[in-house]
Amino acid sequence: MFVVVPAAGGGSRFGGALPKQYADLAGRPVLAHTLDRLRSVLQPVATVVVLAPDDAHYARLIEARPDVEVQRCGGPTRATTVANALAQLAPRCRADDWILVHDAARPCVPRAALRRLIAELDGDAVGGLLAVPVADTLKRAQPAGPEGPEGAPPRVRSTEDRQGLWQAQTPQMFRCAVLRAALALPMAAAATDEAAAVEALAATGACAMPRLVVGSAHNIKLTYAADLALAAAVLSLPDEDT
Repeated sequence: MFVVVPAAGGGSRFGGALPKQYADLAGRPVLAHTLDRLRSVLQPVATVVVLAPDDAHYARLIEARPDVEVQRCGGPTRATTVANALAQLAPRCRADDWILVHDAARPCVPRAALRRLIAELDGDAVGGLLAVPVADTLKRAQPAGPEGPEGAPPRVRSTEDRQGLWQAQTPQMFRCAVLRAALALPMAAAATDEAAAVEALAATGACAMPRLVVGSAHNIKLTYAADLALAAAVLSLPDEDT
């Protein structure tokens, strides 16, 4: 298994002086918590953190880790960043090796969920992802019209059927050859996660669709600065829950 942690994004919705992966969470950078959580369960051949070429924060804020490789090959999109990491790993990565990709801004992934993902995908030819069934009622908004006042709240267009809908999380884990082929597709640049690229590959008949593995509500992704308080609360829970 090889672990890839994309950390090249700027986190524009998060705000603040630092990208969200470097924001302070319980006295340490978010990314440090994320790496600790992965290391507590996984024993990969390599863990690769992928940074933007001009990242000026990692070396200053993250302590040196002999078990972590830093690659400054992040691209303009998540798919490009992960594809670049796979290119760096190509000499060491066999076609059927697992590539586990995890968001830098998910520091609370439960250890039990990590173990469940690995156990349930064991022997699978493609791979899959952590996800949770959608519990909330989903509303689709009307497109903004020119006649509406600027800044007016949107109105509901319809209620969406949530039956069969799952909210994707990470880690997402796929066979190296599958993920490499998926990220090479023209549509991959627009994919917001690895599973979407693999779905496109499956649509060509080249592989099966990704498997869904039940994740956890604790596995939050930090999107806004206010999420830090929730993440701190989750990290304070007993190990049995996290």
